[in-house]
Amino acid sequence: MKITSATVYGIRLPFIEPFIISYHTYKDMPSVILELHTDEGITGYGEATPDEHVTGETFDGVIAVLTEFLIPAVIGEDPFNIEAIHEKMDKLLYENPSAKAAVDIACYDLMGKKAELPVYYLLGGRFHNQLDVPKVLSILEPEVMAQQAKAAKEEGYSSIKLKVGTDAKKDVERIHAVRSAVGPDFPIRVDANQGWQTVSEALSVIRKIEDCGIDWMEQPVVAHDIDALAEVRAKTTIPIMIDEGLHSLKEMREVIAKKAADKINIKLMKCGGLYRGSQLVHIAEMAGITCQVGSMVESSIATAAGLHLTTAKKAIQSHELVGPLMFSKDIAQLPFTKNAIALSDKPGLGIEIDKDALEEITCRKMEIK
Repeated sequence: MKITSATVYGIRLPFIEPFIISYHTYKDMPSVILELHTDEGITGYGEATPDEHVTGETFDGVIAVLTEFLIPAVIGEDPFNIEAIHEKMDKLLYENPSAKAAVDIACYDLMGKKAELPVYYLLGGRFHNQLDVPKVLSILEPEVMAQQAKAAKEEGYSSIKLKVGTDAKKDVERIHAVRSAVGPDFPIRVDANQGWQTVSEALSVIRKIEDCGIDWMEQPVVAHDIDALAEVRAKTTIPIMIDEGLHSLKEMREVIAKKAADKINIKLMKCGGLYRGSQLVHIAEMAGITCQVGSMVESSIATAAGLHLTTAKKAIQSHELVGPLMFSKDIAQLPFTKNAIALSDKPGLGIEIDKDALEEITCRKMEIK
């Protein structure tokens, strides 16, 4: 099987309600869908959801990278040669992880469809039969977040992820309000998204919420300062997770050497796809670090890819792949319930693309041969 051509769709996924985190408010999510065609008539789908604050990429930049560099380089390649494909992409361009992730995910979709196996079988098989689904809350006033948290618990969600990081004093109020609303034992995770700039600011919040029984604190300091993350971890009993500060194997080595985190948040858009994500899981497991698979709030394509990785790996103990639940229109469907998801045994990513919906939300389209 050889890759013969590709179609690139630049899309905008509409949110049901604005998604608010420490560094941005999103009314829709720009994303790039990659459709790889082969000489056997099999089509594979991938996705790049760039974030200029995290991956350093832009929507227009990803389209340019795919159309001018990566797709021409992989035309003629067998998608099963995934290590060689990554080597070729890495020699062409430094970083650009979400663009590379789009190619990687599409190749895995092709491999699964050719082998007539779900992608998780290509990653180690099914380890988790069912995955819990968390409720993610945007940054709002404390009382509003508390009401939303209580409603999520009543709807059957098994955990809540709180976005904070805009104002340290207000963040303390938000966390205490949510804990009071859901009771003492309901799982709560907190993500500052680098909103607290310094160790002292992060610790000023963390020390005031240590009695709230937080499962873990995610990215409490700026991404590039792994020394600061290590200092925060050394001064609190709350487990610390690194997210924006971890992209590739380079940062993984530094996190391990400096004992900077208890947990890592792997995002396919940060690391370059399923192949690189699997490497991070194995290295983390070796170091005794547990993993989560997160997302940039992606469509059902990249979400499905992340769910396949999560399904296959023992060391991945949680995920936050909830993008499709946040959009008013998507380009495929995944079998979410209010508190769980279990992937089917359909080949490849296991999803059917709604081409009408894809065309409807497409703002740019390019064919590459």
